[in-house]
Amino acid sequence: MPSGTTRGRLRAEILLVLGLSLGASAVYSVVQILDLLTRPTPLSSQTANLNNSLNSRELFDFVYQVLGIAFDLVPVILVGFLLWQAASPHLARLGLDLSSGRRFWRDALGGAGLALAIGVPGLALYFAGRAIGITVDVVPTNLAAHWWTVPVLLLSALRSGVTEEVIVVAYLFARLRDLGWRPVWILLSAALLRGTYHLYQGFGAFVGNAVMGLVFGWLYLRFGRILPLVIAHFLMDAAVFVGYPWAAAAFPALFGTPG
Repeated sequence: MPSGTTRGRLRAEILLVLGLSLGASAVYSVVQILDLLTRPTPLSSQTANLNNSLNSRELFDFVYQVLGIAFDLVPVILVGFLLWQAASPHLARLGLDLSSGRRFWRDALGGAGLALAIGVPGLALYFAGRAIGITVDVVPTNLAAHWWTVPVLLLSALRSGVTEEVIVVAYLFARLRDLGWRPVWILLSAALLRGTYHLYQGFGAFVGNAVMGLVFGWLYLRFGRILPLVIAHFLMDAAVFVGYPWAAAAFPALFGTPG
């Protein structure tokens, strides 16, 4: 535990950080799945839209998109500041030690391999969940085609990767260690949180993301590196966000879109 920090203060800090970020998302997600389940329409016939247009005018839509991404990253900056203050060497505490270019490329290759290992089974689980009726139809992007659409989608993917891995893994694991939690309980709690804030997409998404949380958490406990997890998460989301319009047009029956 950091010098001069009480257990109560650490617990309060964790609750505040989660309340400003993914903890709030988890609460909303639970309420949303209850809303979906209590409607007459079957869960499999309902839709979850991601990356929606925020204004009918192109310029203001772009500005709102960029502002939304920037402000969503503020809790990441906050937890980076909190952990930076609590440790030396600072970046090592965050699992982001970039002491050599070789280390970065090793992390990048590891992240790319992890994206394939997790992403392909994840897609299979999504379609299985759709087939048995426990997952909603997830539309990764509703943005109109503009010059900035792909860059904004890539920024959105980066936001997801950085926010989830830095807060749910780097920060939460560090602070729960400071509280004396056993690694197995840290791993299970973080995986449960990750699954819960995806629950609005259905129970298949809950299971898939909880499993992803277990894998990512185990890798972090084993190697202490957050960058490969951020890269893997970014690549998976980027492929889905940017590739969805093409995939939906190429395979309309699979995605339930008009041919």
